[in-house]
Amino acid sequence: MSKFDDVVAKAAEQLKKVGVSADDALLRAIAKSQGPSIYLKDASLVSCGDDAELKRVEDNFIVKKLGITDAKEAKKALDGACAKFKEIRQKMRVAFYYVLVKDLKKESAFV
Repeated sequence: MSKFDDVVAKAAEQLKKVGVSADDALLRAIAKSQGPSIYLKDASLVSCGDDAELKRVEDNFIVKKLGITDAKEAKKALDGACAKFKEIRQKMRVAFYYVLVKDLKKESAFV
């Protein structure tokens, strides 16, 4: 199994733990869009307790990648994803972004 496949498998496992059934093609597309950062310990994780981190996710992913400009909608999606992952200490960015994409119904950004 390649490193990429390993990351995707771990993200799918984490999604399963939070009750989300992952579409493998979409999960792979999201992972691929993040480039080599998925292999770096710090960059591959999201911290819901860090406001600066959440702002970066909003600015760089929700606004730039998904095209959501409504701040209230972005905040609601972030809050929902953080709530979904509350029991998981190390939230994988790939899995976290997958939940955001599904909640915001922006799958088309990765097709």
